[in-house]
Amino acid sequence: MAKVIWFTGLSGAGKTTISRKTKEYLNNKKCLIVDGDKFRKKSKQFSFSRKSIINNNIKIINFCKKKFNKFDYILVSVISPLKKTRLKALKTFKKNYFEIYVFASKKVLVKRDTKGLYKLSKKGLIKNLIGFNSKIIYEKSDHKYLRINTSIHKVRECVKKVLNYVKI
Repeated sequence: MAKVIWFTGLSGAGKTTISRKTKEYLNNKKCLIVDGDKFRKKSKQFSFSRKSIINNNIKIINFCKKKFNKFDYILVSVISPLKKTRLKALKTFKKNYFEIYVFASKKVLVKRDTKGLYKLSKKGLIKNLIGFNSKIIYEKSDHKYLRINTSIHKVRECVKKVLNYVKI
């Protein structure tokens, strides 16, 4: 049975970077990375409506369920702004679910702009960037989770926090 490490947070916060570096530390274990952007493209879901986000996150949860017994760790990197879907992941994977909220200040996110999404949003070309110009706001979880501020912590420190939280 895998441990599902669910990295959540706004675009550019560092979810993918930390999940990839965490996988490097787990090099002797069977790991699967599920990247939300790649998953969305494969499933051809390009809408960012509330319904679409919920459906996409449920598809990710179901995909992880199928892979659950084949890996030691499943590292999921997805915005997943709605606590409803993260709660579903918690209920699905129970004690094997580890939620990590990766965040940075809005100023840092806009400066990083790793995918150019904030620039496009400022120009009005993207009208639904969660946490920036979307009606959908990021909802914080009510259950236990780890918070990692990438505005102040280097990637190596973030990975150490993840490994300690998951008790690896």
